[in-house]
Amino acid sequence: MGDRIKLTAADGFVLNAYRAAPEGKPRGGVVLIQEVWGLSNWVRSVADRWARHGYLTIAPAMFDRAEYGFESENYGADHFPLVGELMKKFSMDSAMTDVEAAIAAASEAGKVGITGYCFGGRVSWIAASRLEGLSAASGYYGGGVPNYIELTPKVPIEMHYGDKDQGIPLEQVEQLKARHPEADIYVYSGDHGFCNSDRPEKFDEASCTKASVRSLEFFHKHLG
Repeated sequence: MGDRIKLTAADGFVLNAYRAAPEGKPRGGVVLIQEVWGLSNWVRSVADRWARHGYLTIAPAMFDRAEYGFESENYGADHFPLVGELMKKFSMDSAMTDVEAAIAAASEAGKVGITGYCFGGRVSWIAASRLEGLSAASGYYGGGVPNYIELTPKVPIEMHYGDKDQGIPLEQVEQLKARHPEADIYVYSGDHGFCNSDRPEKFDEASCTKASVRSLEFFHKHLG
């Protein structure tokens, strides 16, 4: 359904992205932020799903500044040392510039929401707090969000976490709830990555379906 495209950030950097357009008039736009596997098959399938729900969806390649064109289908443990090296070159400030370019591309469809998984959940929280042009945010198991707990989202936001996630203890989720009572923060019976159907050892269909329906209803409410 979707197409590979290029986005140009405000500083002139050209990054890869995936664009999935709905049939007919769109309800609005969605910026979809990847996990640490880049624009993987699964992320592109999620973009296609948002498009089927009526949203023009833009998924920017968030690691292009660290390694241009990076994407992987390797879900093994040996992938994570590579991610560690990529993160040494990663800049959240530059990432926000790239997200701004994705927001601009999605805004041709109207109001824009942002969503993302794992790394993308964290980026969604930060973007909702720092950037203009968004109307809602729905982030999934955003690792590191407690490090940004003092950021206050500018738009309606919801976050989704798994109760078996060893990397994001429930105490951190409770801290986030206490600090941000304005945010809708949900906890599901699942591990980190419970929505990635390409990771059978993590995927929890029931929890993912419940969370995905909430995200869809949330964007229906705030985007159209």
